[in-house]
Amino acid sequence: MSTSTKPIHIYLEANPNPNSLKFVVNEILVPDGMSFDFANATQAGEAPLALELFAFPFVERVFIMSNFVTVTKTEDTEWLEIQETIKSHIQSFLESGRLILDISEKPAAAEVQEETEEIKKIKNILDEYIRPAVEQDGGAITFHSFKEGVVRVNLQGSCSGCPSSTVTLKAGIENLFKKLMPDEVQSVEALG
Repeated sequence: MSTSTKPIHIYLEANPNPNSLKFVVNEILVPDGMSFDFANATQAGEAPLALELFAFPFVERVFIMSNFVTVTKTEDTEWLEIQETIKSHIQSFLESGRLILDISEKPAAAEVQEETEEIKKIKNILDEYIRPAVEQDGGAITFHSFKEGVVRVNLQGSCSGCPSSTVTLKAGIENLFKKLMPDEVQSVEALG
């Protein structure tokens, strides 16, 4: 997907992960509902913007979704030292109109679990209550599976490696599911 050549404006948003920062752009970067999480330069092969960001020695992870890019830095670097560099690079890249990432090839479909009433309810809770908060923090959460009372989810972006993600998962997400589906959900686990 490529961007337009209109002026790009970027503002920064902090999130619970002290090593991640959300760079919010004034235009949509990828189609609605899609997200791309790159843990290293090798994974970013079809994503020129992410590849360029990995060229900075302090960049550990790049996550692209909707109208933002979340960058995770190395622990030994301070945001005040690098945030303008990253912001300027993203802005220049987007203003050039170059390809952000090549999504022409669809990823292989994951195994699909039969959509029972329980799974529909779980997905609805994720969509209505949890996903907006996770996206606000520069990450993404997707349903993976539900079996024997255990909801499994995938966490991406700033949620990956966040010190508070385990607390959020257990104290926030799991408690919400237990409250809204007390007879069905016993626990919530993150994969990856």
